[in-house]
Amino acid sequence: MAIEHKTLKLCNCNKTIPLDAAALAAALKSGTPLTVHTELCRKEAGKFQAALGDAELLVACTQEAPLFGELAEAAQSKAELRFVNIREAAGWSAEGRQATPKIAALIAHAALPEPDPVPSVEYKSAGEVLVIGPSSVALEWAARLSGTLQPSVLITSGEGGELPAQRSFPVWSGKPVKVSGWLGAFEVEWTQENPIDLDLCTRCNACLAVCPENAIDFTYQIDLDKCKAHRQCVAACAEIGAVDFSRQSRARKESFDLVFDLSATPLLALPDLPQGYLAPGAEALKQALAAAKLAELVGEFEKPKFFQYKAKICAHARSGIEGCTRCIDVCSTGAISADGDHVKVEPHLCAGCGGCATVCPSGAMTYAYPKVSDTGMRLKSLLSAYRDAGGADACIVFHDHEAGKNLLHSVGRHALRGARGLPARAIPFEVFHVASVGLDVLLGAICYGASQAVVVSTKESRHYADALREQMRLGETILNALGYHGKHFEIIEDPEQALWALKVSLAANRSLASGRPEQV
Repeated sequence: MAIEHKTLKLCNCNKTIPLDAAALAAALKSGTPLTVHTELCRKEAGKFQAALGDAELLVACTQEAPLFGELAEAAQSKAELRFVNIREAAGWSAEGRQATPKIAALIAHAALPEPDPVPSVEYKSAGEVLVIGPSSVALEWAARLSGTLQPSVLITSGEGGELPAQRSFPVWSGKPVKVSGWLGAFEVEWTQENPIDLDLCTRCNACLAVCPENAIDFTYQIDLDKCKAHRQCVAACAEIGAVDFSRQSRARKESFDLVFDLSATPLLALPDLPQGYLAPGAEALKQALAAAKLAELVGEFEKPKFFQYKAKICAHARSGIEGCTRCIDVCSTGAISADGDHVKVEPHLCAGCGGCATVCPSGAMTYAYPKVSDTGMRLKSLLSAYRDAGGADACIVFHDHEAGKNLLHSVGRHALRGARGLPARAIPFEVFHVASVGLDVLLGAICYGASQAVVVSTKESRHYADALREQMRLGETILNALGYHGKHFEIIEDPEQALWALKVSLAANRSLASGRPEQV
């Protein structure tokens, strides 16, 4: 069956999804009967392979997307593959048999074209990584990383360990002052605090031999609590000059592609850290996972430029008098800063959350990928398909592409073990980041026929919760003033409990199209 020239392959996952082929065919206006497979990823894989000659293939299964991709590659197929989840999102639910309109809507939404491309932001990383932290752990990780990366070490405190016998990577010591930049372009500044400058030290051990208090260990740093200021180490170091208790020039600065911060508290105190800066803390497992990720951050990368900025209508300041700072205050990566009467955005630091566009009162900052118009078109198509299939009282469930999606899928999976899954009227709608769901998107969902719109909040998005609640408050004020009463917007953290408890707001769904409010 073709949806806008796409061939649809349906599977009921071993008969665990109650698919009504006739009702779906009618809802999707297929014109031909739909075939529902039972084991498309196993015994019926040949049916999938037989369709690989078609130009565009839409498979209603996301679990086996890697397998289907391998089959297509093995067949040297040029088909464009897309996948849509109808199992956890719809079929696996206490209302799975009533979910046909939602399934039709999800399929219709998945068949839409991708947003138009936008300019990209490029990164280049050669793998030069600075490992920051206590001596023992920092030196150990630098040695492990030296096989795949180009490590350097900044020792922040002496806690054992020894410098390697071979000077295979640079080692400094000091107190970090500033970390700035992004993947491929970090700058780290620190002050040299220990009397021994490891950059000058030849590791000849002369200072260790003469120190009467054993205040110097094999990291070649002086424990100032033990040192009694005999200064015999200074004399032993002689003309090399690595030991200097009265050093005047203490400031240091170097550039790196990556930063591996092993400090107990990350040096960067931001809700969202820049790409290339990993701060796993003291837990060994988290350190190992972060180290593995470092190896993946070598090469050339790009991402979309997520924002557009029109300085002429920016309300930040006029004549040096500051007005609006909403985008600066909400940005979780520190990408936005004041620039005279305007603001400037560093695209390499922008995480693409869209929070700046959501809170901007003048429209100077807008979300470019996807554009609001693209999101609106998708909402319209989704809700139209849902309504045409007989669906009512739709609740749009906005979620991000990682944590939020995983949370909703978990709710669906547990429906087979006594839980309820997602209600048939709750339609997941994926966005890159929920911070981009502002007043325009929320009201757009209602105008296109939704009864309600909720946002799934996770640990990764809680920084934006207050900004989203403000947008929802404004939206409710507008709808209530127009006579559309009831609760239309909400932030939820427990989707199953919240969605089943949410009462339908009849007025929004049934009367905006006619322009007349209903009594509720």
